[in-house]
Amino acid sequence: MDFLQQIFRVNLNVLPFYLLAVIISFTVHEFAHAYYANKFGDPTAKLLGRVTLNPAAHIDLLGTLLLLIGGFGWAKPVPVNRDNFSRPRLMGIIVSAAGPLSNLLVAFVTTLIYAMLLHFQVLPAMENQRVAQAIYLLINALINLNLFLFIFNLIPLPPLDGYRIVEDVAPSPVRRKLQQFEQWSIFIFLLILVIPQVRAVTIEPLYTLAQMIYLQFLQFSFYITGLFGA
Repeated sequence: MDFLQQIFRVNLNVLPFYLLAVIISFTVHEFAHAYYANKFGDPTAKLLGRVTLNPAAHIDLLGTLLLLIGGFGWAKPVPVNRDNFSRPRLMGIIVSAAGPLSNLLVAFVTTLIYAMLLHFQVLPAMENQRVAQAIYLLINALINLNLFLFIFNLIPLPPLDGYRIVEDVAPSPVRRKLQQFEQWSIFIFLLILVIPQVRAVTIEPLYTLAQMIYLQFLQFSFYITGLFGA
């Protein structure tokens, strides 16, 4: 068990709940991309069976494993042909932003559910505290992971959504210059993944920011649930 714990980034006791949270979060993220691309006139994702909430259509096994081990991973990217959009740049921005925003929505809704479970004494009143603990662990994993994915995917580095948004916003000459650096993105991510000093000043602060947003969501959720009385 000690050997396995050295491999995985998360505690082994939490690993099953974190894995479930990864599957849910990746699935919702990629579905959001596919849904809006299809809605705006690009059937590419739909023809490939990606406009679905079935995790099998979206989960990449290697990307999921690396997320559990190194804290950096991916799902199967949704193919988007912007030429099929009536307004390629605007609709491209919306499609790119849909993924991270879906993670933000999942985090907020889950936080609201958690606040309601506490406010109405559902979790504390459970006779089986192991079930209550399991629910808490899944909720905590869902909130933290989705907030991290929201922030991480907005980083303007290829192939992340933040880069695609910048690419659609930028003038054509700037876009061409940006595209020249896309080939180096994989090396940047490898540096972040394998060098602890680089990771400490790039990825780790994102977890801190996610926690700050979580606390704000929790405070607001308790305020909302408080309006319903005890």
